[in-house]
Amino acid sequence: MKIAAKLIPATFVKRDNRFRVTVRVEGCPVWAHLPNSGRLRELLVPGRRVLLAAAQAPGRLTSYDLLMVDLDGTLVSIDARLPSRLLYEALRQVYPERSRRAQDEALRADWLEEFAGYAEVRREVTYGQSRLDLVLEGEPDGGRCFIEAKSVTLVEDGVALFPDAPTQRGRRHLGELARARAEGHRAAVIFVVQRNDATSFSPHDEADPAFGQALREAAQAGVEIYAYKCRVSKGEVTLKAPLPVAGLAAYGH
Repeated sequence: MKIAAKLIPATFVKRDNRFRVTVRVEGCPVWAHLPNSGRLRELLVPGRRVLLAAAQAPGRLTSYDLLMVDLDGTLVSIDARLPSRLLYEALRQVYPERSRRAQDEALRADWLEEFAGYAEVRREVTYGQSRLDLVLEGEPDGGRCFIEAKSVTLVEDGVALFPDAPTQRGRRHLGELARARAEGHRAAVIFVVQRNDATSFSPHDEADPAFGQALREAAQAGVEIYAYKCRVSKGEVTLKAPLPVAGLAAYGH
């Protein structure tokens, strides 16, 4: 996915609240919107270089969005809105007859071929009590595949970890996916690691053991678990490659 705006370098100062930070642009303190409710403690460190996009809309209190953090030379995309868009764009490539752009795309995400066979992909679909990110429809047997995307920014010793804070919403999504599976649909959760330095993925039991247990129960119920890392540059964020998923064995018993 191309980054439409020219990114502006800044220096992180402090996190004011859940969705607002103070940064310095050319030495002047300004507010920026933080599109991520995670803790991000290893990334949002005073003095660290960050990248902003100018954003103007009626009623906004901030003139910028904080989109990336420069972690000692590794760019980390922290926009939690991005993973579902990345997956939508990549899945559209699986259906070239549906996407003119895909016909011109030199690099196909062949590792997403496991989702081939559906006629279309739609975003933001209500299922049960939740709004899930994607649904694939139009398989010859009439089946559907519900997909929930999760944004991952935390990597420790090469292992991408989710979540970095307790997430009741994440557990609810897993329950809805398990319900969809029980009702005869295909269901998957995809962890999108928005950086390039991960070698595997695992649930972060230290941060939220209940989510880890819910993920294992969902896997046992037939929900498919995937993780992909990203290639991140100032001009583009793209899904790069699948990651092995570890840590799904029984835990705490």
